[in-house]
Amino acid sequence: MEEISVRKVAHVILLAREMDRGEGELRGVIEQMTEEEQAALVAVMWIGRDAFDADEWGEAYATAMAEATTPTANYLIGTPHLADHLEAGLEALGYDAQDEEDELMRRGA
Repeated sequence: MEEISVRKVAHVILLAREMDRGEGELRGVIEQMTEEEQAALVAVMWIGRDAFDADEWGEAYATAMAEATTPTANYLIGTPHLADHLEAGLEALGYDAQDEEDELMRRGA
């Protein structure tokens, strides 16, 4: 998962959990990401909701790049349980977002 850092995914998870208050900030964070980071974020979410297995990372990422027709922020914000899917996707890929989330919370991100 070289295309996006665990910290960036954790930041999106935190903002997605506060969607009622922070949709504008979440949208801004996603829109500031590169095309590659956005595709990686979508791939992590797809893995988390079992559309792809973790060992299909390359296929999930390539599909996210190829099918990026809707603005990524709109797509992700419209996805029910976004934070849960991202967290499950990271876990399936062997990453633990909790430390990053805790650090972001301490820093007030």
